[in-house]
Amino acid sequence: MTTNAETRYAIDPATTKGLDTQGLRDHFHVGGLFAEGEIKLVYSHYDRLILGSAVPVSGPLVLDHVPETGTATILERREMGILNIGEAGTVEVGGESHTIGKGEVLYVGMGSGAVTFNAPGRYYVLSAPAHRACATKLVTFEMARHVELGAQETSNERTIHQFVHPEVVESCQLVMGYTQFKPGSIWNTMPCHLHDRRMEAYLYFDIPEGQRVFHFMGKPEETRHMVIANEEAIISPPWSIHAGAGTSAYTFCWAMAGDNVDFTDMDMVAMEDLR
Repeated sequence: MTTNAETRYAIDPATTKGLDTQGLRDHFHVGGLFAEGEIKLVYSHYDRLILGSAVPVSGPLVLDHVPETGTATILERREMGILNIGEAGTVEVGGESHTIGKGEVLYVGMGSGAVTFNAPGRYYVLSAPAHRACATKLVTFEMARHVELGAQETSNERTIHQFVHPEVVESCQLVMGYTQFKPGSIWNTMPCHLHDRRMEAYLYFDIPEGQRVFHFMGKPEETRHMVIANEEAIISPPWSIHAGAGTSAYTFCWAMAGDNVDFTDMDMVAMEDLR
């Protein structure tokens, strides 16, 4: 079993302005996440969020000691959210086994110990520092909070599925879920917003073969973009907008860590202020 961890350091808006396309991708784009038989992690210095994946094939994969956290086990002072984007599989943690169907989320509380991933799941992993233990809980699709937004006329008819959310499951600071687009809709989070009190990470998935998503970031007055393929992620700093448009409908998992768990804590940006 192999666990690979990479560290991404935080940079400021002025430094970001000087980056070319590859520089932007080196700092904010995460590719090659889902590797068979491996656990892959990216340790971000934005609110110390860890994002990664586990793809067990021939045997279980165990996530336990991660040197980057400086603790005996990754969950010693952290909480975790696990989204399965593949076939139903089981995850063992804290002496219990949980069957996670496709599109379901397992929230794992601080101090739960090692996490064992079993085939045939395809697991997206998110972990944020925690200061208290909340109960581990499997959130099925039916248990999640579903919010319908947008319209076909503005190409953003979508459903926001909230899984780790105060109205669904208690967490310390992690908030996560995913947004699915109706056929013909492509725009997410537009008009866009900022929330300087929290960072965010996106995983784009269910992108059809040969299609792409254009992810927009940067200060509102100077936006930049990166082109994203299926099952690739973006680390979004608190000072940046985060929006996207695809060449077809797609799904993206959003996760936030920071000062609060208020999903609606957003500083909206007027369309006329975007550059």
